[in-house]
Formats: sequence, C-alpha cells, structure tokens
Amino acid sequence: MAEASYLEILNARLALGAARLPEDLLARARSFLVANQRADGGFAGREGESDLYYTSFGVRGLAIAGAFTRQAQEKAAGFLRARLGRTASVIDFISLLYASRLIHAAGGPDVLAENSPDWAEGVAAMLEQHRSRDGGYTKTASGAMGSTYHTFLVALAYGLIGRPLPAPERVIELLRSRRRDDGGFVELAVMKRSGANPTAAAVALARMLGDDGGLTRGAADCLIALQSPGEGGFCANRSMPVADLLSTFTALVTLRDLGAFERVNRDGTRTFVRSLATPAGGFRAGMWDDQPDVEYTFYGLGSLALISAASSPPADGNDCPSAHRRAAASKNVPPTPPTVPGTAPGPCRRGTPACVHCPGP
Repeated sequence: MAEASYLEILNARLALGAARLPEDLLARARSFLVANQRADGGFAGREGESDLYYTSFGVRGLAIAGAFTRQAQEKAAGFLRARLGRTASVIDFISLLYASRLIHAAGGPDVLAENSPDWAEGVAAMLEQHRSRDGGYTKTASGAMGSTYHTFLVALAYGLIGRPLPAPERVIELLRSRRRDDGGFVELAVMKRSGANPTAAAVALARMLGDDGGLTRGAADCLIALQSPGEGGFCANRSMPVADLLSTFTALVTLRDLGAFERVNRDGTRTFVRSLATPAGGFRAGMWDDQPDVEYTFYGLGSLALISAASSPPADGNDCPSAHRRAAASKNVPPTPPTVPGTAPGPCRRGTPACVHCPGP
C-alpha cells in the first residue's frame, strides 16, 4: 500500500473526532451533504455547475460524517472519470486526485486505474511548469512569484502521486523568506502582515519537508493571537475584525500539529462554529454569511471534530466508542488506515476491521 499522504492522515483524524460528535448534528450534516450531491455525481459551489474543487470537499465531508455510501462513491467516481484528461489548475488537479484516492480507499471504484504507466511522470512535468525563480510554485504557469499556498498544494500533489518534491531546500529557503517577526508567514514576498492560512500552509509544508521545528518556532503564538475573544473563532489576520470558519479550521489543524491545542479557547471556538450551522445541516463562512455550502460544511465538521477529539480522548488504545465503530463499519476510512500520530497501535478489542484509532492488519 502506498504511504499515506498528508491529506489522508488528516481526514482519518477528522473521521475519528467526528464520530464523537452529537448524532443530531451529524445527521443534519449528512442530510445536507447527500442532498448537495448532484445528478452528475459532483458537487457545486453556491452557483454554477459541479466542479472538481467542490466535489473534493463534498467527498471529504461525506467521508468524515460517516455518510460515504457505495452509491455516493459510484456517483462521485463517475463525475471524476468524466474529468480525466481535461486541462485543470493545480488545485483542481489535487481535488481530482485526492477525491479519487479517497473513493478507492473507502472501497469504491479506482478512478485512476486506467492511467498510463508514465502518468505520474507527466503530472510531475506539469507541476514543474509552475516552479518560480524563488524556489516556490505559482498559481499559473506564467506566474513570476511563488505562492506559499500553491507551493503547499504542489507538495501535496507530489505526495499523492508518490514522488518526492524536487529541490526541497529551495522551498525551505522560500519559507524562510516568508516568515515574519511574529512567527507567522505571508502568502507573497511583498506582504508584511502574516495570516492564518499562509501560516497553516507553511507549517504543514515545513513538517512535510522534515523541519525540526526551528522554522516554525513562534507560529503557534501568531495563530493564538488571531483567536477573537468576542466570537471565539479565528481571524484571517490581525487587521480583520471578524472571525471566519476557514481560518478557524486551518488554525486548529496547525495548532494541533504544533502541539499547542491546549492554548485554544475550545469552548469559545465550539460555540462559534456551532453558531454557523444552519437548520438544514450545512455551515456558513462566518456570522455575516447567510448561505451554507459543502466547503464550509467540511470546515465546520472538521473544526468540531478536532475539538471533540482533543476534549474527550478515549480511555485507552483498545476501546473504541460506538460512534467510531459505526464510522469504521461504514468504510469511510481506508481498510488498512495510516497510523494517526497520537493514537495507539494494536487491534480493536471489539474487532473493528477499519478502525482509525486502532489500526489493524
């Protein structure tokens, strides 16, 4: 089995935490996500047709909510197959690739089975067209300045095709140039104020490249300073007066990875995230928003899952809560899942064959 990617390990961790969420909240979120899968098998944003970006979030949301049924897998696989071979941006390509792997890992069709033997080589060549002189990667092939976020995306893409990122030392140098005095990171070299999302991308990228923590020292301080004392969520940067769900999710993921989750005001964050849930089960982007979508529903479930996992750890490594057993039984995690850092190895005492918390054979 191929080594688990960053995204696969993250989704496995979120599935574990989501299984501990209140059943009524999960049931509404499942209904919202299922209702938003279109006849073509894909998912769309708030307007327009189905696309790869939103389909990836729809698939990820179904997976962590325990609603990734065989029917949903087959429909999504059909949509993805229809997009194979088309020109796509880096983010759309990653969306296609990760959704395909998630479907196959859950026991569904292998969308990528008929790719040619030199497919990965062609993908790598395409990715290198986005390499910039500063060592990073750009949003478009003609871009002049590397983007912290798109460099992270390219690293994810290389991981998903099972190839190392070329010249990683150049990316480390890029990250050093994007680090600011508060410990956070910026998206582009010309920017002065660090933000939650570029900091999250930089920390994840540094960890993927084996940084020992020296490069990301101070990043937790930067992120904690972005938690709004009034709302409980996290702001995009220090100049933003309101919190948003994307920044909240990325900050929580990163603080968990940095071992600083105990510094989060979890009750405040939980209240903020829950306030963005709609009666129909979807989540909005922020207090100012009035419409949910599948992307922010994933962020909402993911944020609550991280808080739930940190607030109510299992009693021991051999006892899985019933909700977790249901999640495993639904096969929304790989049959031979990656060992999630911080969980105990060993077979599940209750015999769950696809248990993220207790990775089995």
